[in-house]
Amino acid sequence: MSDTPEKPYQVLARKYRPQTFADLIGQEAMVRTLKNAFAADRIAHAFVMTGVRGVGKTTTARIIAKGLNCIGPDGTGGPTTEPCGVCEPCIAIAEGRHVDVMEMDAASRTGVGDIREIIDSVHYRAASARYKVYIIDEVHMLSTNAFNALLKTLEEPPAHVKFMFATTEIRKVPVTVLSRCQRFDLKRIEPEVMIAHLERIAAAESAKLAPDALALITRAAEGSVRDAMSLMDQAIAHGAGETTADQVRAMLGLADRGRVLDLFDMILRGDAAAALAELSGQYADGADPMAVLRDLAEVTHWISVIKITPEAADDPTVPPDERARGLEMAGRLSMRSLGRMWQMLLKALEEVALAPNAMMAAEMAVIRLTHVADLPTPRRWSGS
Repeated sequence: MSDTPEKPYQVLARKYRPQTFADLIGQEAMVRTLKNAFAADRIAHAFVMTGVRGVGKTTTARIIAKGLNCIGPDGTGGPTTEPCGVCEPCIAIAEGRHVDVMEMDAASRTGVGDIREIIDSVHYRAASARYKVYIIDEVHMLSTNAFNALLKTLEEPPAHVKFMFATTEIRKVPVTVLSRCQRFDLKRIEPEVMIAHLERIAAAESAKLAPDALALITRAAEGSVRDAMSLMDQAIAHGAGETTADQVRAMLGLADRGRVLDLFDMILRGDAAAALAELSGQYADGADPMAVLRDLAEVTHWISVIKITPEAADDPTVPPDERARGLEMAGRLSMRSLGRMWQMLLKALEEVALAPNAMMAAEMAVIRLTHVADLPTPRRWSGS
C-alpha cells in the first residue's frame, strides 16, 4: 500500500477556474481594457468588479494580482496580462498562500476594526512581491463606517498597494468609493459561449453529455459559469455514462419542455379535462407544480417575445422542434390572450406558494386559465 495520499477530488468549478485572461470567457471588453492599461503602464490603484454570481469577479481580481506580481520563468519579467503561472509569485497566488496578496470576505468582516487592520498595514512594503494586493469580496457588505474609514487610503494609497473589490450589488457601494475605483461590469455569459465552454470541459473530463442536456444546463445556469459547472458536475454523476436531457430534467426537477408546450396548448384551447390530465401526468412523473406553472409563465413570455421579434426564436438552448412550435403558436395566438395568461400565471404562482397543498392550487389555476381562454376580449362599448 502506497504512503502517498491520492489527490482529493476537486469540483469542476474549482478545477477549471481560469488562471489567465485567455481562459476567461465572455468578458472581452474588460480584458481588452486591462491589456491596454498594462501595455501603457496606466494601471489604476483600485478596481471594482461587479456582475451576477459566477461570472468571474474574484477570479479576475486574482488574475490581475498574478499579472501585477509575475516575474516570469526567468525571474526578470514585469507586470503582464499574461502571467506565466510557473514563477513563485504566480504559484503562491494561485494556491492562495502569498503573503502579499490578502483576500478578505466582507460578508464576515464588516466592521471598522477589520478595515483598520488594512489601513495600518498598507504603509509597510510588500514582503516579497512587487505589489501588495488587497482583494475584498462582497465589498457591499461593509458597514457605512468601514467604507468611510477606507476612503482616504483608497484615494491616496502608497505606490506599492493595489485594491480589488468584487460585488454582486454595486448599488449598495457608496458613490464616494466608486469614484475612487476603475469599474468593470462583468456580463452574463451568452448561451453559445457557455455551451462551447461546457463541451470543452466535458471533453477534458472524458464525460459524455447529450447536446440538449448541455442546452438545459446552460438555460438553468442563467449566464453564470459557476452555476453551469456545478450543474454539469452533478449531471455527470447523475448520468453514469452518457447524460441525457431527460436525466438533467429529472435532476433539475423540470417538466419536459415539450409536455409544457402541450399543456400550454390545451389551456389556450380551453380543454380543461385534457389540461388537468396532463398536469397530473407531469406531477406523477416527479414535476413540481410550482415548477410547471413557472415553466408555463416562461413559455408565455417566450412566445410573446417571438410574436414581436421572430429572430428571438433562434436561441441555441431551444431545440429545433420546440422552436417550430413556438413560431407556430406565436402566429396563431393574440397578444391580448398571451398578456392575460401572463397576468393570471403570476397570480397563480403567488397562490401556489401560499396554498397548503401546491397541487390543488395548481389544478385550480389551470381550471381558471382554461375557462378564461375562450372568453371574449373586453372592448370599449360604443353604444347603439
